Amino acid sequence: MSNEHPNSYPVPAHPRFPSTLKRMSVRLSAYLAEGLGTFALVFAGCGAIMSDTLSHGVITHVGVSLVFGLIITVMIYAFAHMSGAHFNPAVTLAFVIAHHFPLRRLLGYWVAQLTGAVLAAMCLRFLLGDVAFLGTTLPMGTGGAWQSFGLEALLTMFLMIVIMAMATDTRAIGQAAALAIGATVGLEALFAGPICGASMNPARSLGPALISGTWTAQWVYVLGPMLGAVAGAIIYRWLREASGPSAIPEGADTLHSQEEKTYV
Repeated sequence: MSNEHPNSYPVPAHPRFPSTLKRMSVRLSAYLAEGLGTFALVFAGCGAIMSDTLSHGVITHVGVSLVFGLIITVMIYAFAHMSGAHFNPAVTLAFVIAHHFPLRRLLGYWVAQLTGAVLAAMCLRFLLGDVAFLGTTLPMGTGGAWQSFGLEALLTMFLMIVIMAMATDTRAIGQAAALAIGATVGLEALFAGPICGASMNPARSLGPALISGTWTAQWVYVLGPMLGAVAGAIIYRWLREASGPSAIPEGADTLHSQEEKTYV
């Protein structure tokens, strides 16, 4: 008790515990958003493949491609403000390499994304049965695994260039980001889906592969997208720097939340 103010007590220092809880809550919501978004991607996209098989081609390849593009668009609108809406381990890795996402959260995002993909595949197996290998991606072109590897790397590279433009360049930021990314996924699935599956996403491939037990050439769908995404991020950074300063500063986190205020 103070001698000058006998009826007063020292004011305690501002506690850090509530702020720590808030940060934990924000990060947990980001992980949950990544898991839910990836779940929706696999459930809708691979579910469309399975439904097409069950209905003897009613949905068609065009329909399946549209489903993948549309579900990505919708999930970006739903969760971009919480987690950045990566839904893809290759995209998260590329953002880390490009210094737009913290390395310390890489593993958490990967776990959330893979968990969402696996749970979606489990639900599809329970609801629709063992159909079409649960939508597992497989090399189907005449060039085999290496042809599919090259396609997956190139497809993901172009996808990542679009994502980098939407996520890190102030000239391209806007509500059209989800449409641009979803359209890229849908268009690439349209022309490359019958050859390589057009995964562009290790989680999308590994979830159904794990539950269906189909491991043929799955390295293609891990290494191809990873290399392609990193290449796309590096290429866009070079192009952006060559064209002038108009980007979100390097080192800014792409997590758009109460804790991180930058877009994506």
